[in-house]
Amino acid sequence: MTVVILRRRFSPPTSLAWLALIFFLPEVGLAVYLLVGVSYLGRRRARSHRQFMGVVRTPARLTEMQAYIERPEVLPEQENMIIHAEQISGNPIVGGNDVELLPEASGFIDKLIRDIDTARRHVHLLYYIYWPDAVGRQVSEALKRAAGRGVQCRLLVDAAGSRSLFRSEMAAEMAAAGVEVQPALPVAPWRRKLARIDLRNHRKIAVIDGRVAYTGSHNIVVEDYGHKRAGKWIDLSARLTGPVVSQLQFAFLDDWTFETGRRLSGPDLFPPLESVGRTAAQVVPTGPNHEAETFRRVLLAALNSARRKIIITTPYLVPDEPTTLALSMAVDRGVEVAVIVPEKSDHPIVAAAGRWHFDQLMDAGVGIFTYCGGMLHAKTITVDDAFALLGSANIDVRSFYLNFEINVLLYGPNITHLLRFAQQRYLSQCKALSLREWRRRPLTSQYLESAAALLSPLL
Repeated sequence: MTVVILRRRFSPPTSLAWLALIFFLPEVGLAVYLLVGVSYLGRRRARSHRQFMGVVRTPARLTEMQAYIERPEVLPEQENMIIHAEQISGNPIVGGNDVELLPEASGFIDKLIRDIDTARRHVHLLYYIYWPDAVGRQVSEALKRAAGRGVQCRLLVDAAGSRSLFRSEMAAEMAAAGVEVQPALPVAPWRRKLARIDLRNHRKIAVIDGRVAYTGSHNIVVEDYGHKRAGKWIDLSARLTGPVVSQLQFAFLDDWTFETGRRLSGPDLFPPLESVGRTAAQVVPTGPNHEAETFRRVLLAALNSARRKIIITTPYLVPDEPTTLALSMAVDRGVEVAVIVPEKSDHPIVAAAGRWHFDQLMDAGVGIFTYCGGMLHAKTITVDDAFALLGSANIDVRSFYLNFEINVLLYGPNITHLLRFAQQRYLSQCKALSLREWRRRPLTSQYLESAAALLSPLL
């Protein structure tokens, strides 16, 4: 196992964590490595991804799209972020979009169901969590109504995050009504299409008729996620119209093609999308398909672009060394940096590992704020007045390298101010941590956090 670990191109901290586990608990270490030690999906996924992109992004297709999508004018402070995002995702920046932020779970579900009820061609949903609870039932009924009208309804949900859906009668009821229900990344060993069982599809996407799309942090589940451990969950999603919808459609179709082996085609999937607003946007899907397509690259590009102010909200903060360094360097440039995390978390070990980093971040001048109004699950970043980022990714190793994530970059002062207004509402319910008081916390907490931090490269 030592030879195997040293041959892998892990970061040194990750290699040390694996070696420590294997030397102290060899049998356990071997079993864990076989289950979760390999972070690539294998040749099939990469080949499927390349083939799909070759079909839908032919030069003729891109020329056709450019006929009605013009590159918007950009500010100098946006240029580097745009270039990095396009290199990572292949998606260009597109203007003419309208963005409606949806901070309330009930408002998000109501809007989604309303759009499903007006669908004429197709409804595509991709969610990490879809539970057979009251909210899941509402969306399920809307999908069945749409299928009854002849609308093509396709539901793709993560096999682990939505396991309760497949154990219930709801999935079978939807299938009987004509809804195509497909699990993503099944975890049963005899059906494994991937090399480790904890690589998950964490994306949240809805596309209706190729003209309306949703993305953000909401799942299809009641707002307390079925437990009271961390209180009410606070999410944030966006309803988007305009040319950027086609980029979210690409992301859904890529995952659907891999899971089903069927490529969807037809003009209804990508109708001409005219300018409907004033927001420029760019979708950045990331995941373990390719080493270059990592959310960490997107995050570092955003942090390095800042000149005045950064506000981040994340439910799970377990930064690696480059991310910690980028935050510290931003402060060195005179950037005001604020990071908002929930006071109570649904994952105690992850939260403890994250708290270990607070000392170093606060010592560098980063402001750490703990949200007291529930389980803050919104994943947002605002940078100066230049751009904002909204999506499904957390600031931890899992989102950096292991999960399939979806994020949308929103450019311009208007949308950035709108998202920052939501962040300021979170800040109004936060406690600001003091470095002096933080260092006085009980020694037992400090030791437990240090122990949890040793697992950071593996979380």
